[in-house]
Amino acid sequence: MRVTAVVVFALSAGAFTARAQIDPELARIIEQTKAIDNHAHPLRYVAEGQKPDDEFDALPCDTLEQAPGPLRTRPDNPEWIGIWRALYGYAQNDATPEHVKGLVAAKQRAVHDHGAGYPTWVLDKIGIETMFANRVALGAGLEPPRFRWVPFADALMLPLNNDRAKRLNGDFDWFYSHEEKLLKRYLADLHMETLPRSLQSYLTKVVTPTLERQKKDGAVALKLEAAYLRPLNFGYAAETDAEDTYARYIRGGEVPGAEYRKLQDFLFHYIAQEAGRLGLAIHIHSAPGCGDYFLQRGASPAMLETAFNDPSLRKTNFVLVHGGGAPFTKMTAALLQKPNVYADFSFMVLEFYPRAFAEVLRDWLESYPEKVLFGTDVSPGPPELNWEEQGWMAAASARRALGLALTGMITDGEITRERAMEMARMVLRGNAIKLYGLKP
Repeated sequence: MRVTAVVVFALSAGAFTARAQIDPELARIIEQTKAIDNHAHPLRYVAEGQKPDDEFDALPCDTLEQAPGPLRTRPDNPEWIGIWRALYGYAQNDATPEHVKGLVAAKQRAVHDHGAGYPTWVLDKIGIETMFANRVALGAGLEPPRFRWVPFADALMLPLNNDRAKRLNGDFDWFYSHEEKLLKRYLADLHMETLPRSLQSYLTKVVTPTLERQKKDGAVALKLEAAYLRPLNFGYAAETDAEDTYARYIRGGEVPGAEYRKLQDFLFHYIAQEAGRLGLAIHIHSAPGCGDYFLQRGASPAMLETAFNDPSLRKTNFVLVHGGGAPFTKMTAALLQKPNVYADFSFMVLEFYPRAFAEVLRDWLESYPEKVLFGTDVSPGPPELNWEEQGWMAAASARRALGLALTGMITDGEITRERAMEMARMVLRGNAIKLYGLKP
C-alpha cells in the first residue's frame, strides 16, 4: 500500500519538479496517509453474464446531450497512459485503438482474477482506505468498511405530478422520471403501493421510515442532487401551505410551479431535520453538472445560506460536494465559517491540474482547514477511462495539490512543517473521521 501511494504521487509530480518542489518530509506524510473519499460513484462487481450495474447514481447522465468534458478528462490526455501502466501494466507509449483494446483485455483479466474483491483492490492501488459510495444500493464488492453508503433523498421531495417540469427540456424529462422510479422503489421497500393522502401521513409513513431504514442499513449521509432539478434556494415554507398543496394534488393534476416549490422547500427542511436527528450529514451537489441544460447559477452554494442559518437545522451538518466547482470556490471558502458547513473537492481534482487546484485548496486551508474533505467523484465511463483510472488521477492530483498548497504556506511563514503535516492528515482522513464518527 505504501509503495502504491508513492508511485501515485510520483506519477503526478514529475511534470512539476522543475517549477515547484514539495517539502520532502511533508511529501512523505502525504504519500503514506490512506485517504477517506467523501464522494464517489464506484461500480459494483459484475460477474460474466450478469446484468450491468445501473445503480451507480439516481440521476445518470450517460444519455444526455452534453459538450465534451474539461480538457484534462478527455481521452487524448497523455496522463492516462501512465495511469494504465500503474494499474494494469500497460506497456505501450501511445493510445492507439489496437493498444487500448489490449488494455481493456488486461482490465478484464484483473476483474476476473480478483472477482468480488476487485473494487477493494482498486482502492488499495490508489491509496484510499474508505470510499463513500453515492449509489442507489451498494452491491457486490462494495461492502463496508471499505465502502460506505450514501443514498439519495431527492425523490422524497417529489411526491406529486412532475409533468410540468419534464416539458422544460429533455434533461428534466430524464431526471424527473428517474426520481419517480426511485420513489416507487422506496415505497416498495416499505411494502406500500400508493402514497398516503395527507402530508402528515407521508412524512410519518414514508419519509421518516425511509431515512431510518437507510441509517439502519449503514448510510453515513444523504445525498441531494437537487441542483439538477431546480435552483438550490430552499426557503422557509409553512407546513399549512405545504399540506394544502399536497392534499389538493396528491390525486393527480399538474401542480403550479410556485406551489410545488413551497412543498419541496418544506420537505427539504423536514429531511434535513430528520438527518440531524439520525446523525446523517446532508451532501449537496453544488457545482456545474452534466448535461447541456444544467443551470449553473442555480448550483451556487450561496443559495443555501438561508438553510445553513436556519436555527432548526443547526444540528444538521451539510457538505458542499464538489466545493462549488470552478465558479464558486471563493463563496465556499466564506461559507465554511458556518458551524455546520463542510466542503469536499471531489471532481475539481479531475477538472483542474494540480498547480491550479493548489491555489483553490490553499484558499480554503488558510481559512478553515478543519472543514476540508478529500474526495474524487469517480464515476462510470468508457472501459479505458472508467472509475478506476479516474480514481488514480484524482488521488494523485489531490495529494500533489495538497503538497503544493501546504509547502507554499510553510515557505511564506504561515505555518510550521509540523502544522502542515497535521493539516495534511486532517484533509486526507482526519476531518472525515471526526465528522462522521468513523473508526479508522
